[in-house]
Amino acid sequence: MYKIGLFSKISKTTIKTLRYYDKEGLLKPEKIDRANNYRYYTTDQLFVLHRIISLRQIGFSIQEIRNILAGQNEDQMILQRKKEIEALLSQSSDQLSRINQYILEKKEGVMLQYQAVIKDLPECIVYSKRMRIPGYDSYFQIIPEIGAKVAASNPGIECTVPAYCFNIYHDKEYKEKDIDVEYCEAVNQFGKNEDGIIFKKIPSVKAVSTLHKGPYKNLGLAYSFIFRWIEENSYEISEPPRESYIDGIWNKENEADWLTEIQIPIRKKA
Repeated sequence: MYKIGLFSKISKTTIKTLRYYDKEGLLKPEKIDRANNYRYYTTDQLFVLHRIISLRQIGFSIQEIRNILAGQNEDQMILQRKKEIEALLSQSSDQLSRINQYILEKKEGVMLQYQAVIKDLPECIVYSKRMRIPGYDSYFQIIPEIGAKVAASNPGIECTVPAYCFNIYHDKEYKEKDIDVEYCEAVNQFGKNEDGIIFKKIPSVKAVSTLHKGPYKNLGLAYSFIFRWIEENSYEISEPPRESYIDGIWNKENEADWLTEIQIPIRKKA
């Protein structure tokens, strides 16, 4: 047997740590001399100590190690810990990528105008109409007409608060003319489908978004920024882009004050 001091040297573990493991019930001395209170350990206890240290380095808590030593399913706990670490690594990798992008954008002056934010777009009920329009100016006539038809056919329908109206673009690229677009307005319940206007539930989705302040004709700058961000941060587009209209002609006279949020559903590249 070895006194605690010698056992400490052999195991490269401090006496303080050995006393702590004793107190927590992980590794009690093989023998305690009641006359002088000396603690003694055996060679076999080195294996137990090494196992404890290994589990600590994996990241297990004292209580978790106590459970393992008591016979709890070690393989299952290690697999769970592996999943936790992989999730942390993925999160850290994503944060590092975004920090690098943040630094680059700030250096280039892009951040003066745009910033990218990842968010979860909630599930919602919408009425929608998919159509092909000649250009962005068509919205000023078409969208109010759609809203008026829905209100006339569905007197009990109300828009959500806060309002969430957006366009989904089904073209595979940004276009200024001959646009394949689906207009959507979030509402409190399903209504009657008619004249190409349908009610449906849109599931929640993770998206990257950026805010654009100003006329719609300049939205191409925001799209250019956000597409670049997606590529440089190892994401890919999972669904067609959305444009959510926060401020516009209905509440702001000056188009320089119009506020649009571009939302692009994304997923990590495999």
